[in-house]
Amino acid sequence: MKLGTRVVAYEDGRLALPRLFSVIEAAVRLRETNREVLIVSSGAVGLGMAALGLDRMPTELEERQACAAVGQTRLMGLYEEGFQRHGFVCGQVLLTRGDFEDRLHYLNLRSTLITLLRRGVVPIINENDAVSTEELAYVEGERRPLFGDNDGLSALVAAKLEADLLVLLTDVDGVYDRDPRQNGDARLIDRIDAADPVGEAGGPGSAVGRGGMRSKLGAASSAARSGCHAVIASGLEPERLSELLAGRSIGTWFPATGELDGRRRWIAFAAPSRGSLSLDPGAVTALRESGASLLAAGVHQVEGDFRQGDVVELLGPGGAAVGRGIVYCDAATARRWCGGTPPEGIRNHEALVHRDHLVLEG
Repeated sequence: MKLGTRVVAYEDGRLALPRLFSVIEAAVRLRETNREVLIVSSGAVGLGMAALGLDRMPTELEERQACAAVGQTRLMGLYEEGFQRHGFVCGQVLLTRGDFEDRLHYLNLRSTLITLLRRGVVPIINENDAVSTEELAYVEGERRPLFGDNDGLSALVAAKLEADLLVLLTDVDGVYDRDPRQNGDARLIDRIDAADPVGEAGGPGSAVGRGGMRSKLGAASSAARSGCHAVIASGLEPERLSELLAGRSIGTWFPATGELDGRRRWIAFAAPSRGSLSLDPGAVTALRESGASLLAAGVHQVEGDFRQGDVVELLGPGGAAVGRGIVYCDAATARRWCGGTPPEGIRNHEALVHRDHLVLEG
């Protein structure tokens, strides 16, 4: 379960304690039916703001990190109190981008979380905002990997553990065809498949939150591509989680497609991009329609300073995202190769990015 800021805190940053304890009680009921539960929780920055007497989100990164440091201890203390009331143990797991960038760290994280679950512990997961700048310094409109808000973090964790279900809890009933705050006749969409357009869908984030509906759509879609069902639903009525798990139509459901294995999930969602390759139309067609590898002849521009084995963005005409993949060589070699001079011992028909190491956009 991922709890959005607007579930655990009011708009002014004060903790919505009744809601938080209701979610904890819902998690306890799931544990009592032998379901394994992980919680990715927002709210630390908002709690820190309230504790420090701030009435609005600071603009300075260091001030936001200070709020996170103060708020995280308070947030975790409340989770610990709530689960202890019911005889369960929870444990804090703070993550940074580096835990996902490095493949070994990525695998070790899985082992740690599985061990906690086997011991009956409920992991409470959050980005380590006190030291990480990925989320707090995010500028709207920048292109970046999935990780960078707790919606994306929850999808990565769900994919890594091969979870059956990701529930993204927010303050609206699900995804709407238009912003329900501005359109009284907006319609709730009860199911979104991989190929479905979603238009405006949802609304903006709150004054103390950073995710917004767009990031939830991205997280739910990526979880579904990783083989995990996803639901965006209201966290204001956490008792309805039992209805959701019983099969009732609650919120917006993203059916699992299961098309990506573990390595491709890492390439698509977790690994940092170190550069980009701009493809001509013929190369894009070959990738999408023929399942081909990417040849140097199909690349007309190389950007970045990547090394052999790094992940790079694959861009089509006009800069449209085509996919991501692990590149065969470093940037300098790639530029020479794409200019007609392949590395020694390599022929032009060999792959710059092999099809086994690339993931196309959904």
